[in-house]
Amino acid sequence: MRTSYLLLFTLCLVLCDMASGDTFLTGLGYRSDHYTCVKGGGQCLYSACPIYTKVQGTCYGGKAKCCK
Repeated sequence: MRTSYLLLFTLCLVLCDMASGDTFLTGLGYRSDHYTCVKGGGQCLYSACPIYTKVQGTCYGGKAKCCK
């Protein structure tokens, strides 16, 4: 009986970890906007982009700018 509770608890922990946004969606092939920005050579900033860079997209769900 103890073993079944332990297995059920472990299964719940695994499923809860998978349900948290980035880990689960990244595992299915979805990449966050932050990942695509940094992979493309940009950087995510909450403030305005520095001189000689342009806004190329968003980061963190549209809360920041991707500057390249």
